Amino acid sequence: MKEENSFIRGIKDGIPICLGYLSVSFAFGIFSVENGLAIWEALLISMTCVTSAGQLAGVPIIATGGSFIELAATQLIINLRYSLMSVSLSQKLGKSVKMADRFLISFVNTDEVFAVSSGKEESVGKKYMFGLILTPYLGWSTGTLLGAVAGNILPAIVISALGIAIYGMFVAIVIPAAKRERSVALCVCVAIALGCAFTYVPVINRLSSGFVIIICSVAASALFAVLSPLPPENSTEEVENND
Repeated sequence: MKEENSFIRGIKDGIPICLGYLSVSFAFGIFSVENGLAIWEALLISMTCVTSAGQLAGVPIIATGGSFIELAATQLIINLRYSLMSVSLSQKLGKSVKMADRFLISFVNTDEVFAVSSGKEESVGKKYMFGLILTPYLGWSTGTLLGAVAGNILPAIVISALGIAIYGMFVAIVIPAAKRERSVALCVCVAIALGCAFTYVPVINRLSSGFVIIICSVAASALFAVLSPLPPENSTEEVENND
């Protein structure tokens, strides 16, 4: 099959992602300065991480003086899915994508970038992927900068209202999946219950926010991996072939 390798087409396909990232990263910028980070610190985080969930979890740990181990473990748990996505995407990359290119592409291999690139019928080349990741990266960084600057200028009541947007983003991510799969909804409820326990139950409420995130996410995910595992892909394929 012909390799899709147009830099301009990559940029065009990345523009909708860029526009979506502007609003989310704007909220993150406000969230960062609200937690005591400087504008340049918020921007540096977005330019070196490019992960909304990881950044949102990491800022409170940084702001409260958490340990590097706590921060690293939190990022590992939250962002582990990206390694699986990168392995999957590597099967879609064309011959023009060398090893060094793969490292650069994986750096901005977000959920949306993965969805667009893996949805292509043909293999994708280096120029296309660089164009596809460029606009979202710029949108994510620019939005963070604008949000951080706004957080230092806007009144406190406005900042507080805008800060809710980043939590709304996660609700928007979780609700559709929870509506499709009952197990996802139950898993979310278990994670919420654990989070409440670590907030209000004496003794364990002294645990830092980073370790609470790790425990809640791992415990809820492990529980439902056992109780409600996903059906094997091979079984699904066999049924489709028999049909």
